[in-house]
Amino acid sequence: MKTTSLIQLLKIKHPIIMAPMFLVTNTQMMIDALNSGIAACIPVLNFRTIEEFEKAINEIRNKSNSTGLGANLIVNKSNTKLKAQLDSCIRLKVDFIITSLGSPEFVINKCKPYGIKVFCDVIEENYAIKVTELGADAVIAVNKDAGGHAGKLSPEEIIPLLNKHCSIPVISAGGVGTKDGIDRIINLGAAGLSIGSPFIACKEAHISKEYKQACVEYGKDDIVMTTKISGTPCTVINTAYVQKTGTTQNWLEKIMSKNKKIKKWVKMITYFKGMKSVENAAFSSTYKTVWCAGPSIEHTESILPIKKIIERLTT
Repeated sequence: MKTTSLIQLLKIKHPIIMAPMFLVTNTQMMIDALNSGIAACIPVLNFRTIEEFEKAINEIRNKSNSTGLGANLIVNKSNTKLKAQLDSCIRLKVDFIITSLGSPEFVINKCKPYGIKVFCDVIEENYAIKVTELGADAVIAVNKDAGGHAGKLSPEEIIPLLNKHCSIPVISAGGVGTKDGIDRIINLGAAGLSIGSPFIACKEAHISKEYKQACVEYGKDDIVMTTKISGTPCTVINTAYVQKTGTTQNWLEKIMSKNKKIKKWVKMITYFKGMKSVENAAFSSTYKTVWCAGPSIEHTESILPIKKIIERLTT
């Protein structure tokens, strides 16, 4: 693959970040990804305590021989532990931070003196321009085919658009599960890719076998958008349980979400309840199954080690 600015930014072999996946990404996945020549990012929220997070980062550092170790921070008001999490990332000298679901200004200002790069999730040009002005090192263009919280534009629309309006690298996120797909996105002008769903069905993940197998058996046409998990549109596999419960908030949830006085608290409660349902589904198989994934599971044909998945994506 041709050299891109993501390769230069993070000093990695391939222009790929293993995207941070809530409840899925773990220490061993990070180690194997870094040792295979790509960058990898882990959600700080995957750990119950700061101490557990710091122990994991130290283990990753000790067992990997690559740069490109990243952490993902939720930067909206629902994350009451943001300051402590950021302090920990700085203390551990992670290579980069991906910010999601809020303003990254506080994170960017804190990281600049330490040389920690900050990449910001964006779904449109106005926010991309704003974070560029704030001093972000790259934007992650979340397109409509992304897993989890997807955007509204196709890669063909958002990548040229952000390149036109931003002076920093544009990293594409969503819909890619093959080498041909990676080449196509690079040719559109992306500096690299953030790829998540193709790594869900890896041997190293500690999630249930049923979740992994679902990523093998289901495809792009089985992915639907729901607002029931976090209040923000999120992609999930269209299981029988999802079909039964529906994918939109009920009338009461909608009214409460629009009330200015209680909106913040409603969102926090919705987020907590939704994440608990995802957590329960990720680690056990029940009829109440909510499995997050994106359309790129279309290319997942078997459960493989991280190293083999990366080989499939790069050769």
